[in-house]
Amino acid sequence: MTMDLRPVRRALLSVSDKTGLADLAHALARKGVALISTGSTAAMLRATGLTVTEVAEVTGSPEMLGGRVKTLHPRIHGGLLARRDDPTHLAEMAAQGIEGIDLLVVNLYPFEATRDSGAPFDEIVEQIDVGGPAMIRAAAKNHRDVAVVTDPADYAALLAELEQQGGTTGALRRALAQKAFGRTAAYDAAIAAWLSGDAMDAPWRALAGRLGQPLRYGENPHQRAALYLTQERRSGVATARLVQGKPLSYNNIADADAAWEALAELRDTAACVIVKHANPCGAAVGETVAEAHARALACDPVSAFGGIVAVSRPLDRATAEAVTAVFTEVVVAPDADAEAREVFARKPNLRLLLAGDPPDPAAPGLTWKAVAGGVSPAGSRQGDPGEEQPAGRDVAGPRRGRDGRPDLCLESGQACEIQRDRPGLWRGDGRNRSGPDEPGGQRAHRDLEDGRAGR
Repeated sequence: MTMDLRPVRRALLSVSDKTGLADLAHALARKGVALISTGSTAAMLRATGLTVTEVAEVTGSPEMLGGRVKTLHPRIHGGLLARRDDPTHLAEMAAQGIEGIDLLVVNLYPFEATRDSGAPFDEIVEQIDVGGPAMIRAAAKNHRDVAVVTDPADYAALLAELEQQGGTTGALRRALAQKAFGRTAAYDAAIAAWLSGDAMDAPWRALAGRLGQPLRYGENPHQRAALYLTQERRSGVATARLVQGKPLSYNNIADADAAWEALAELRDTAACVIVKHANPCGAAVGETVAEAHARALACDPVSAFGGIVAVSRPLDRATAEAVTAVFTEVVVAPDADAEAREVFARKPNLRLLLAGDPPDPAAPGLTWKAVAGGVSPAGSRQGDPGEEQPAGRDVAGPRRGRDGRPDLCLESGQACEIQRDRPGLWRGDGRNRSGPDEPGGQRAHRDLEDGRAGR
C-alpha cells in the first residue's frame, strides 16, 4: 500500500438523494466495510438486506428536537477529524471510545428545491441542513485520512479505486474534498441569498456556481475559461439548450447574453436584437419576428455580419431563411419549429440556442457584473425605462414611419440599457468595424428621417 493510500473500514452514509446508494452500500459491505447511518437512510439500507448501525447507537444519544440533532457529537466528529498519524489524537480517541470513520457519504437537505417550490417560509427553514455540512466540512478538512462523497455521480469512481487500489488515494480524497467544500459553500450562498433577497445593503454577498462546461478559450485565445451556472432562476444563455453548432466560446456567451437580456424589455412583442462585440448594432420590433429581424439588420447591416441574433418569439422557416442569409455566429430564441431547424442544419457551424421565454425584467432577482476586485449586483427593473430620460438624451422612441406603423429601429431607454460605449443606440462616436467613414448611428438616423430603415 502506498504512503497516501487509506483503507476504508468504516463508513457513515446519510443522504437526502438516495440515488445509487443501495448499490454503493452493498459494494462496500462486500468489502467488509462497517456501515453507519441515520434515520430514513438506515431504514432504506436495512430494507435491502444490509446490516447497518444507527448513529444513535454510536453516540449513545437519541435523535433530538425532531431530528435537528443527530450527528453533532464527538463520537462522530472525532471519528472524522482525528489524524491517524497523531499519537495524541489516537490516545484521546481510545480514552473516549471513538472509532475512526474512513468514508463519509452525505448529500444535503434539498433546500434549493424546497425554496424553488414556493413552500412556506417555515418549511424552507426546516430544509436548512446543519449536521450534514458540519460532517462534510470535518471530513473534507481531514481529507489526508478521510474520503468524503457529496455527489452520487462520484460513487463509481470511489468504487473503482477501492477495487483497483484497495483503498482511497490522496489524489481522489483531495478532489472529493475540493468538491465537498464547493458544495457547502454553494449551499450556504443559496441560503444567504434567500434571506437577503434583493437587498442592496447586505453586509456580505456570496456567489457560487456549478461547472456548466469548460470553454475553448477566454476573451483572448491565450486565456482559459469556463462557464459556471449560478442559482439565479432566470432563463438565459447559460441555461439554454445548444441544438446545433460548434461549442460556445467565452465571447459567444457574453454577446449572446447581451442580446438576450436586451430582449427582456421587448418580451411582449415580436422583436430582434443583433449584437457584435458586446454592443447592439440593430434592435427592432415588427408584426412578426421575420419583420423585426429585417428591420434590425437594416439598422447596420455591415456591423451585423458575424454577429449574434436574438429574437423574442419561436423561430419559423421564414425567419431562419433570413437569418442564415447573413453570416451569423449564434442565434438565440425561445424555440424553433422543425422547418426552422432544417434550415439551420444547412449551416452546421452556426450555434442555435433555445432558451425558453425571454426573462421578465420586473421579476425578482439580481444580475451581476464583474469588475476588477469586485462584483456589482443590480435588482429588477423598477418602473418603465422609457418614462424618464436624463437631460440631453435624444430619445426617438417608437416613431411612426410613412406608412403610419410604429417605426422599427429602436432608439430608447430599452436599447440603451445594454449599450456599453454610446449614450444612445444610433447616436455617438462609434463606427462599424468594417471601416466606412460614416458612423453607423448617423446613417441609421438618416435612414429613419428618410423613412427607409427597416423597409
